[in-house]
Amino acid sequence: MRLTKHGHACVRVEQGSSAVVIDPGEFSGADLLRGAHAVLVTHEHFDHVDVPAVTAALRENPDLTVWTNDSVAARFTDVPRERIRVVRHGDTFDAAGMAVHVYGEKHAPTHLAPVRNIGFLIGGEVFHPGDAFTVPEEPVRTLLLPTNAPWLKATEVVDYASRVTPERAYSIHDGLVNEIGTRVIGNILNAAAHSAGGDYQRIPPGEAVELY
Repeated sequence: MRLTKHGHACVRVEQGSSAVVIDPGEFSGADLLRGAHAVLVTHEHFDHVDVPAVTAALRENPDLTVWTNDSVAARFTDVPRERIRVVRHGDTFDAAGMAVHVYGEKHAPTHLAPVRNIGFLIGGEVFHPGDAFTVPEEPVRTLLLPTNAPWLKATEVVDYASRVTPERAYSIHDGLVNEIGTRVIGNILNAAAHSAGGDYQRIPPGEAVELY
């Protein structure tokens, strides 16, 4: 399994010839949906889903399917309903040959109106929580760890890692930081690794790691 970090909260997971993209938002970059077989969207905020870009990809690729919650699905008004699959906490489904378990229901508290948020555990390996600190009911080997946002603080990041206890974690939700901010994120990751154990890193956008 190969994990590629794109901008901000977006990652691409590849296994064999299959590719799944999670949270392709407006900060994610260009052409990241090319060749993808499925798109998973955790919630409706613009930094997690670029509706026009995903709609264009759906028109270009008739085999592409979106899996998300009902509030996000309602925003795809120009797409056939069968191309947008609604899932919720506790559901399981197959995305391009990869088993996916859905966990979580709510976005972390913010100053904005509450929205729904779901997380995805892919292939029993990679968990993307979206904008939440959801702890799955099964072991997580690779945690995609939010490290910068108006809705979180460093102590929450460290505590979350301690509750999930993954073998490895990679920073996501870090597209708003500059070079100074990346050093701060490094300190947060080091603290989380010290607390929970495992290997914690920040993958530069566009780079990839082999998980197994």
